[in-house]
Amino acid sequence: MDSGHLAPGETLDDDFNVLEVLLPEEIVGIMDQMLCYEMAWQMGYPLSQTLFISLHIDRLLWPEPNTLEQASFTRDASPLTGNSLLHVVLRAYCLALIKSCDFVNRRISGETYYEEEDFVTNLYNRNLLTSFDVFEIERILDDALLWLRDRGDHLSDQLRSALIVRLNLRKKLLLALAFDLEILDRVNMRRWNEVYELIPDLVLTKGCGIPAERFFSAKVQRRLASTVPPRPIVNISFDEACAHLKRLCLEGQEVYKVLECQGGSNIITFAWMFQSQDPQPSVYIRCLLQSLVFTRDRVLGKLSMQQFIFDDLSEVAIPSDILTDKANYSIEAPHDPRFKIARSMEMFVNRSGQTYIDIIRAICMNRSRMRRFLCHTILDWDNLQLDAEELDAELRQHTREKPIVEKGSEGEEMWSFPLSSWAYYHKLRQMEWIVQLGFELDIYQADEMAGMYWYLQRLTQTRLQHLERMHTFTTRRSFQTAAPTINQKSAFDYSYNFIDFSMLEASATQYFADALCRLFTALSHLSLLPTHTNLPYSTPSLRHSLRIRPFLPISLPAVPSYEEFTTMTSPLSATSSNKHQALHPAQILTLLNSADQGLKKARKECESLSKVSAQTARCTGCEDRWRASVKNLARSVIAAGIAVAGVKRAVEEERGGLLVAEVGVKKGYHPWWVVPKVSTKREGK
Repeated sequence: MDSGHLAPGETLDDDFNVLEVLLPEEIVGIMDQMLCYEMAWQMGYPLSQTLFISLHIDRLLWPEPNTLEQASFTRDASPLTGNSLLHVVLRAYCLALIKSCDFVNRRISGETYYEEEDFVTNLYNRNLLTSFDVFEIERILDDALLWLRDRGDHLSDQLRSALIVRLNLRKKLLLALAFDLEILDRVNMRRWNEVYELIPDLVLTKGCGIPAERFFSAKVQRRLASTVPPRPIVNISFDEACAHLKRLCLEGQEVYKVLECQGGSNIITFAWMFQSQDPQPSVYIRCLLQSLVFTRDRVLGKLSMQQFIFDDLSEVAIPSDILTDKANYSIEAPHDPRFKIARSMEMFVNRSGQTYIDIIRAICMNRSRMRRFLCHTILDWDNLQLDAEELDAELRQHTREKPIVEKGSEGEEMWSFPLSSWAYYHKLRQMEWIVQLGFELDIYQADEMAGMYWYLQRLTQTRLQHLERMHTFTTRRSFQTAAPTINQKSAFDYSYNFIDFSMLEASATQYFADALCRLFTALSHLSLLPTHTNLPYSTPSLRHSLRIRPFLPISLPAVPSYEEFTTMTSPLSATSSNKHQALHPAQILTLLNSADQGLKKARKECESLSKVSAQTARCTGCEDRWRASVKNLARSVIAAGIAVAGVKRAVEEERGGLLVAEVGVKKGYHPWWVVPKVSTKREGK
C-alpha cells in the first residue's frame, strides 16, 4: 500500500511492542475494541480500516503462519514464559476472531452480493487461517478458558468473569459461523441463541476494560497489499457493535425458519417478508439465506432441482399431470411418448432451474439492487416463456391434449400452454414487484403517481386474467381425471388453493392501485400536487419513457404508450404544447366516488386475506411478518379512504369559497402504497 504522507520525525512503522505485558483491564479493552471493528467490517467497511489495524492481529497473520504454533505473538522458537494473559487468553481470542472472519468472508464470497457496496472481501494478501481446522481453534479456546478457571486466581472475580464471557461468546459465535450450512436440522438456531444469551453479560462487564486505542494503528495499512493510500480508521461505539451483534443473532435464528417452507411460493414469500425488515438483514445473513435455499445442488438441503420445479409447476399450473409424473423416467423405450416427455421436461428443468433461483437471489439483495436485478431477470423469464411455448407445442403431440373451444368465438381453439403459462405468471409477478419497489425507493415523483399506479393495476389485472385462465384448465384436468387417487385429489386441492389465494391477493392489489390512481388524478386536476415546471431537460413523455424502459424488451404484456398513459390518467401537463383540459368539479367528484368504491372493495379483500391460513397464504415460517404486512396494507387502504373523503369535502365546499386542500405525499403504513395526506384549512387563514 502507498505509505502516504509522513510527518517530520514520524516513522514508517509503529514502535509498539506487541510482547508488552498487559493489564487484565487492557486485555478486556482490546477484546471489546476488536469486537467493534469486527462488527464494523460486517457493516461493509474494509478490513484495512477495521480489524487489520490491530497490531496483535497483524503479528499473528504476517508472515503467514504454516502451523497454528507459528500463529503467535512471538515468531521465534523461544518458549513462552509468563505473560499468560497475552499468550494464552488474548491469542485464543484473536485466533477465534480471525477464523470467524474467514467463515463470514467465504460465505459472502460464494453468493451474490455487490463488492464495496454491500461488503468488502479484499484480504490485502492476508490469509484468515483458512487452512486450519475449526476444532483446533476451539481446543485453543478451551485451553484458555481452563487456564482462567484454574490459574486465574490472581484476577478479581469481575475481571475473570469478563474474560470468560468474552471467550465463551467468541467460541459460540465461531461454532455458529462454522456450521452455518449443516442444514438438515435446525441446531444452528440454538447456536445463535446461545450467542444472543451471552450479550447481556458482555454489556454488564463493559466497564471492566480500559480504552485500547494504542494497540491499534493506521500505520499497519502501509504494509497491506493495496494501491489505496491509508484511510481513516472506522470507529463505532461498543453499544453499536452489541446492537449489531444482537440483530445478527436474531436474524441468524430466524433465517433457519426457511427450512420449514413448502415449495417455491412459500420460499419467495419468506424471502420477501424476511427482507422487509428495517434495517435490512446484514449481508452475511442475506448470503446465508441464499445458501440455505440452494446449495450442493439441493433446494433447502432436501429437494433436487427437478423435484423443486415439478412441485412448483404442479402448484401453479399442472397438478397431477403426466408432464410431472416421476414414472416417466422409468421408461426406457425411445419410441414411448413418456420417454420423450421425460427428456423434454429434463431439458426444461435445466433451462428454468437457475432462472427460478435467481428470483430468490434478487430478493436477497439490498433494495436498490433488488429492483435493478429484477429488471434483468424478467428478460430471462421472457425468453424462458418463448422457449416454453415451443416446448408446449411439441409436448402437445405426446400428451394428446385437446383444446377448449369457446362458445360464440367462431370455433377459436384455446390451448393450455402449461409451461409457458407458468413462466408468464412468474414474469408478471416480477414486473409488479419492479413497479412497487419504485414506490418504496422514491423513484417516482408526485405527479407520476397516478400513471404508475394505473400501470400497476393494469399488470395486476393481466395476472388476474391469467390466473382465471389457469383455473379453467386446472378444472378441466380435474374433470378429465377418472377415479382420482387421494394424492391426485390432494394435488388438485393444493393447486386450487394457490390459485384462489393468488386471485384474492391480486384483486386487493388491483382495487387499491386503481383507487390511488383515481385519487392522484383528481389531486392533479385540482393542482394540489407539486409539479416540475422548471426542469429544462424533462418532459412528461421523456419521464414516461424512463419509467417503462425496463419493460420495453418484454414481448408480453404490451407496454402502454405515452398516449395511453395520458388518456387513462389525464394529468395536467407541464408543457404548453400538450395540455389537457382540467376536469369540472362534478367530474372530479365522480373520480373520487369511483376511488371510494374501489377502496371499499380493496378493504373487503384485505379482510378476506387476513383470515386465510398460513398454508393457504404460503407463509409458513414467516406468518407473523406476513400478517403484519396484510394489516399494514389494510391500514393504508383506510388512510386512503380518509384522504378521499377529505378531498371530496374540500371540492364540495370550495364552491362556496370556504375550504381548500393541502396535500403532503409520503409513504405511510406500507412502503409500496403512497397515500396522500390531505388536510383542510379555511381560505385566507
